[in-house]
Amino acid sequence: MTYDVVVDGRKHQVELDRGDKLWLCKVDGKPIEVDAALTARDVLSLLAGGKAYEVKRERSLQGELHMVIGSARYAVDVQDPRSLRTRRSIGASDAGPQKLKSPMPGKIVRILVSEKDEVKAGQGIIVMEAMKMQNEMKSPKDGRVQKILTAEGAAVNAGDTLAIID
Repeated sequence: MTYDVVVDGRKHQVELDRGDKLWLCKVDGKPIEVDAALTARDVLSLLAGGKAYEVKRERSLQGELHMVIGSARYAVDVQDPRSLRTRRSIGASDAGPQKLKSPMPGKIVRILVSEKDEVKAGQGIIVMEAMKMQNEMKSPKDGRVQKILTAEGAAVNAGDTLAIID
């Protein structure tokens, strides 16, 4: 199995093959033998190169994937080149307007920017309260806020478009 893995913005190619007792792994062509065991839900114990690691997987409400190794936290995106979703996303680009959508039902608490404001990718746009938690909805790309389609205090449903970034 071959995967494209982006760790904190750096792309790597990871090849995995199940050996008799160990995983045979290549990271960017460099071979590594890895012994892996799932110790709890979303927690993996790894033995690689004579060192032990505990890797925890976390997913934010916005769907962002993070791996925690010791006290270090890494933003991670794993893509299987064979999957339809990955092939579609490769064809898509940041060109053109991008919609910022609500991941779940909730209430808009604050709007952090105004229409026509310049924003950077990952910058907070809207704060939404869902399940007694406040979540910051972030810009999907660098650009300008074309339109804000909600107001403070408004109730929104999952999938509702909150803003458009051009």
